[in-house]
Amino acid sequence: MPVIDMPLEELRNYQGVNPRPKDFAQYWERAIGEMKSVNPNVELTPSAFQVPYAECFDMYFTGVRGARIHVKYLRPKNASGKHPAVLIFHGYSSNAGDWSDKLNYAALGYSVFAMDCRGQGGHSEDVGGVKGNTLDGHIIRGLDDEADNLLFRHIFLDTAELADIAINMPDVDPGRVYAMGGSQGGALTLACASLEPRISKLAPTYPFLSDYKRVWDMDLAKDAYAEIRQYFRMFDPAHQREEEIFTKLGYIDIQNLAGRIKGEVLFITGLMDTICPPSTQYAAYNKITAKKEHIIYPDYGHEFLPEISDKVMQFFMK
Repeated sequence: MPVIDMPLEELRNYQGVNPRPKDFAQYWERAIGEMKSVNPNVELTPSAFQVPYAECFDMYFTGVRGARIHVKYLRPKNASGKHPAVLIFHGYSSNAGDWSDKLNYAALGYSVFAMDCRGQGGHSEDVGGVKGNTLDGHIIRGLDDEADNLLFRHIFLDTAELADIAINMPDVDPGRVYAMGGSQGGALTLACASLEPRISKLAPTYPFLSDYKRVWDMDLAKDAYAEIRQYFRMFDPAHQREEEIFTKLGYIDIQNLAGRIKGEVLFITGLMDTICPPSTQYAAYNKITAKKEHIIYPDYGHEFLPEISDKVMQFFMK
C-alpha cells in the first residue's frame, strides 16, 4: 500500500504534536459559559422549498457575540411521538447545501438541522471585530487578538448551541440526536459532540482543524491549511513566534477537545489524504475514549468515499 504519512501501525498510536495550552480546559469552560448566557432567540420561517412529507424552515438563532446563525431545518410531518434528529455540518467555505439532499433523513422520520458557518458560503452572519488580518482564513482569524476572539471558537460554540436547540425541540427525542459532516464538517461534528455531550452518535469524515503543527511539519500547509503559511510569511517570517502561534491554535485544535466526547463515534479516514493528513486525524481519534469505530479507505484521499453515506445512515439507524 502506498504511504503518504506514517505507517498504519504508527498512526494507531500517534498522539499529535501541536502544543496544548495549559489553560485549555478553563478556556472552554469559560466559552461554554458565554454561550449559555446568550438568548438564542430562535426564529422559524417556512422555506419556499416544501415537500409532502416534511416541513422545511429557515431557522435563525443568535450565537455568541450577537451573530445570527442560519440553519436549514426539516422536520417530518405526521411523526408519531418523539423522533431522532441529525445535525449536518459542511466543508470549509461552503454552505448547508440544497434542501433536497437532506430529504433521505426526513423521509426516515428524522428532523434535520444543517448549519451555515458564520462568514462562509451561506447566510450566517460574521460580526467581525478582531485585531489583525481579516483578508481571508478563518483558522487565523483572531490570532493577533485575545484567544477568546478566535473565530473558530465561536463557530465551535455555534454547533453546540444548535445541538442544545435541537435537543430541546418538543418533537425530538433528546437521547437520539446525532451529528455528521466531512472535512470542516467532520471537525465541527467532533467539536459539537465535545462541547455538547448529549450528542449520542457522531460520524466525522476526514476531519479538518487538527494537529496544526503536524500539518506544518509535513509541508502540507497548503490548500485548506494555506492560511497558516500565509500568516507566517506575512506576520512572522523568521518564525520568532512559532511556539506561541501553534500554542494559540491549540485552543481550536479538535484533538484537544476529543477526550470530552461521550457519544458513540464512527470515524472515517482516507489514508491517501494530503488535505487533512491521516496522522492529524488519528491524533483526534486516538484521544476519543468513548465507544468508537474507525473505517479506513487505504486508496482514497480527501474525496468522495463510496458507500460511506450508506454506512453512516445504517450507523444512525441501528
